Amino acid sequence: MSTEQGWAWQSTQFGGYLTCDLLREFPHGFFTRQFAKQSLVDLTAHLQALAQPFRVKQVHGNLIHSTTDIFDNGITTLDYEVQLPGDALVSSKPDQAVWVCSADCVPLLIADVKTGQVAAIHAGWRGTALGITPLTVQQLQAAGSQTQNLRIALGPAISGQNYQVGLDVAVTVGKSLIPFKQGLTLEERLECLQNLENSPISEDATPGRVRLDVRQVNTLQLEHLGITPDQMSVAPYCTFQDSQWFFSYRRESVKQVQWSGIVSRIPKI
Repeated sequence: MSTEQGWAWQSTQFGGYLTCDLLREFPHGFFTRQFAKQSLVDLTAHLQALAQPFRVKQVHGNLIHSTTDIFDNGITTLDYEVQLPGDALVSSKPDQAVWVCSADCVPLLIADVKTGQVAAIHAGWRGTALGITPLTVQQLQAAGSQTQNLRIALGPAISGQNYQVGLDVAVTVGKSLIPFKQGLTLEERLECLQNLENSPISEDATPGRVRLDVRQVNTLQLEHLGITPDQMSVAPYCTFQDSQWFFSYRRESVKQVQWSGIVSRIPKI
């Protein structure tokens, strides 16, 4: 096991997967391309043998489901086609493993150290623009979580320096951070975003393009909710750059994914 910036590689016979020290009280993992042939049942067994796995049908939106929703809809398998459409999954009952898959999009795992609730989020640029991460936090709060008890890990995703997008995408995502005044041009809105402290936007040599850090956008959204920096941790890995470990659609143009999951536990009294 090796450690870097609060993140550690856990070794198995199939390869390594990442864990985050902030989530150390919860079985969890950000898995790599080495586990691509394993089922969610297999992946869950690496975390906690008796936990029950759950997933959704990811659609790049901001729909959030609970494991109770899955039961209520009579879904008893992990087959993709029968899953509820959504991009975040919340559990408030113990020994449930919630999973999301990603390549360049941001996988977030959230745990409440007091209630034992957990959530898994798939945040691409579209879902980020629609506020899926703050909406998921708000759903956890509605179920009893308090902001100060949340711990959030943002897993491997494409880094800002490697994610080139058009100005329209950057501004669409940026609207989730600041309200733009009426009448501003696209370029003026972009300038407002670039002037933010810890801006998620950086320059690109190609006209009409910029670099966008989607993980940074999610971090800023969480800060707006009152989540403090010491409650969050960003994995020091880029899916585009670290080809040994991660699939990247931007790099390979092939739909292959790695999975990220976390297991809920009983509340602390």
